[in-house]
Amino acid sequence: MKAKPLLLALSLLLGFALPVHAHHPGADLDQIMGSEEKFFQAIDEPAAPAFELADADGMTVRLSDFSDKIVVLNFIFASCTDFCPIHSEVIADIQEKINATPMKDRVQFLTVTTDPAKDTAQVLKDYGPAHGLDAENWMFLTKLPGQPEDATRKLSEEYDVRFEPLEDGQQMHGAVTHVIDRGGRFAAKFHGLRFDPLNMVVYINGLTNNIRKPAKPEPGWWDRLKAMFR
Repeated sequence: MKAKPLLLALSLLLGFALPVHAHHPGADLDQIMGSEEKFFQAIDEPAAPAFELADADGMTVRLSDFSDKIVVLNFIFASCTDFCPIHSEVIADIQEKINATPMKDRVQFLTVTTDPAKDTAQVLKDYGPAHGLDAENWMFLTKLPGQPEDATRKLSEEYDVRFEPLEDGQQMHGAVTHVIDRGGRFAAKFHGLRFDPLNMVVYINGLTNNIRKPAKPEPGWWDRLKAMFR
């Protein structure tokens, strides 16, 4: 898919909301997504919970490092035998679609482990290739040395996702994918694993391009938009 034809098609279908004063970028976007995706939750809070973690090489990574990008954030642990592998596959699918467009340089994917003790540096490095995730704009993060062992589980709770340790080494948890807008604004959540990945791709495109709903949308316009990213 070529970048220029894609952007032209999007501009013709939706129109880019250039220099408009709205409540937040893509002011119509939450309303549109709420009607198209039942697992979508608009958040629109000024700031997502901040964090300071480590990547697979031990380098410090802060949420604020990506203030000029859209951040797609999720929590998992590598030894999970339940939702986590599927969640990773969903993220990989979304990333592949994003990276086939000019949005690639505008979006950063971050995955945080809730089991730092087991998810060693090598586990973090091996996880991406094993699940189709592209390290060019994806990182698997863990706690920093000196932070408590439950630091990342506490962080997940700040995002309203609980990971409760079980006796067999697994954790009881849900699956939520968080979207953080440029400047750190907490934009939205996509709950569970049954949402349409194309809806998230279009949502992120809306944030990056500040789109607005057509004044008189034609029947099927949303499906035509999604088809551009297939």
